[in-house]
Amino acid sequence: MSKEKNPKEALEELGKDLAKDVLANKPPILDVPIRALSNVNFNKKSETLELGNKTSERNFFNVAHAKKFLQTLEVAAVSKELLDVGKHASLRDVFYMVKRTIPNTKVNVVDDQAESDDAMEDLEVLSGLSREQLHVNANKMGSVAGHVVVEDKGDEIDWSKMGSGGWSIPSNVEEIKFKKVKAKYVIYMEKAAVWERLHEDKFWDKQNCIIMSSQGQTTRGIRRLLQRLSQEHDLPIYVLCDGDVWGSYIYSVLKYGSINLAHMAGSMTIRTAKYLGITMDDIEKYGLKKHLITLNEQDYKRLEQLQNYEWFKDNKAWQRQFKLMKALKGKVEIQSLSSRGISFISEKYLPEKIKNKEFID
Repeated sequence: MSKEKNPKEALEELGKDLAKDVLANKPPILDVPIRALSNVNFNKKSETLELGNKTSERNFFNVAHAKKFLQTLEVAAVSKELLDVGKHASLRDVFYMVKRTIPNTKVNVVDDQAESDDAMEDLEVLSGLSREQLHVNANKMGSVAGHVVVEDKGDEIDWSKMGSGGWSIPSNVEEIKFKKVKAKYVIYMEKAAVWERLHEDKFWDKQNCIIMSSQGQTTRGIRRLLQRLSQEHDLPIYVLCDGDVWGSYIYSVLKYGSINLAHMAGSMTIRTAKYLGITMDDIEKYGLKKHLITLNEQDYKRLEQLQNYEWFKDNKAWQRQFKLMKALKGKVEIQSLSSRGISFISEKYLPEKIKNKEFID
């Protein structure tokens, strides 16, 4: 994330440039970098996705562009207001702050939150700032536990003493200061239910590690926190997901970045991340065949996409996993390990795999 730019000055500069065009009788235009696969490159040296140079022109006097143009400026105005008063808002707050009918029309500035969220991401690429720097946060959707003490806005928080729910990871983790970090590695898992099992079994205490989860796809706050633990404290990051294409994609996003947020790759990707499981090999090794869920049409379609991603297509280990998935015609959930015993995952599966270094890079 950019730490040099002043957010208020960046927004004011954007506004002044548009005002100059208007005063010069020129059409106000925004050149917005395209956030799509067609404008995303895979940098083999840094092993991250990067946004290309293609832009999409949004001319206020073009009927097809006008609404998108207006949405971006409305979101920018909300961000400027938040920065002026020193307060933060959620993405949902921003949606309601810009949702209104354009005077003398029956058209709303935005009809649903997806539109204001999209405008916020456009503002990020235009300003070179993250939405967190613009005082807009997402919902908290993650938990963490371990022998770590942090300082957050003056409060000292011990991740080992946060009860059954763990510490709720905030959307913005930039200002968090690490006071003490005692851990050998971090395990990130996509499912909160699996985190709860490991937490109840005190896995983080017995194995001297940090356990972190979200509910499905990782939030930006979690991705940034994982990156900080990796870079600032040299901790290995192990990813635990369902044995399916969606789990593989979650790992891909953590390690290489996402297509939609390629402009944020530098502050979120974790080059050292390794995939811990569940793998297709685990199905045979741990007797999980009877728990296979048949692949559907959407799974096969996603599988083809993953196989052809540039960061996967030359990776023999991953191509082997994808072929095995096709051969098995099935996928398996992490919780299927519970068929071997409620604490099998914490007492045998994870310690065994980590000790034997059974990772996929």
